[in-house]
Amino acid sequence: MKKITLIAALTLMIVGIVAVLFNNRSKLQANPELNIIDSYPVTIEKVSTKEFSNTLELVGTIFAYNDVAIVSESQGKVTGVYAKVGDYKSKGSLLIQLDGELKLAAFKTAEVNFEKAKKDYERFEALLKEKSITISRLELAKLELQDAESKYIIAKREYNDTKITAPISGVVTSRLVDEGDYVNKANVVANIADISTLKVKLNVAEKDAFKLKVNDKVVVTTDVYPGVKFNGKIESISSQGDAAHTYPVEISLANSKTNPLKAGMFGKVSFTTINGGNSIVIPREALVGSVKDAKVFVVENGIAKERNILIGSTYDTMLQVLSGLSEGEEVIVNGQSNIKDNYKVTIQN
Repeated sequence: MKKITLIAALTLMIVGIVAVLFNNRSKLQANPELNIIDSYPVTIEKVSTKEFSNTLELVGTIFAYNDVAIVSESQGKVTGVYAKVGDYKSKGSLLIQLDGELKLAAFKTAEVNFEKAKKDYERFEALLKEKSITISRLELAKLELQDAESKYIIAKREYNDTKITAPISGVVTSRLVDEGDYVNKANVVANIADISTLKVKLNVAEKDAFKLKVNDKVVVTTDVYPGVKFNGKIESISSQGDAAHTYPVEISLANSKTNPLKAGMFGKVSFTTINGGNSIVIPREALVGSVKDAKVFVVENGIAKERNILIGSTYDTMLQVLSGLSEGEEVIVNGQSNIKDNYKVTIQN
């Protein structure tokens, strides 16, 4: 019986001690002035303003900067093919040869007639000086020379058109004819693309399009080369939006020999946009809680005051504050994990 009474007494004593400790803890939390630690060390930074930039990321499609459909300007049977898909061809290189036998003959005839007309005109000029012919005969010789020259130019052009050449330096991306095929005028026979320079096409929402400027620098990344950054610039911004209120934007960038890009790939474009005017900014480490439920501690006369704030954009280590702080106020950036609202603090910096 005595043993049971002793156990009951000890139990009551423990419960009493716990109750006292809990009550004291509650008082300390409610009244920091009763806290054993008189003041908590913290470091602060003054709230400042700066021109705040945002990073806008959008996905676009990569195209060759110059992609040309090669159209035949003559007609005839294909007698030679000198390019295949993937070949690099310099400007002026022969790609496809059409049957030019008859056009070559016509060209040579026109060339002979042109040379004869030139010599005849020169001879008639000399005869006119000797007054052996009339001026009207010289004028007739001049007309004959002009006619022969015109026929020569046409015949030369028609013969040269049987040789289909590369209009630009680039890579052959398609070839639509083979040896033995018959080609008509205006038929597309191949495509060639200059991929030394590329462009990325994408659409930008109207709220962001007006923050961009031609020649602004951008960074392009791809899933094909993780971590590799390609530097580019804004080439054009359309002044005409579409039905979805987006504006076509084109980015130009140099292709890389180390990490070559290809037309048709997706590219993620990072734009750095500047907000109008200056914004209140604080270091990210001043934040207490989450960005959606943001709080900071502001030091007022040696007392830490918890303050609700509204976060706008984030950039690297800085946060844009839309409301809740003023320039020049002191926010705690280190030591806030040890304090609560109305705790006394000592600034260490």
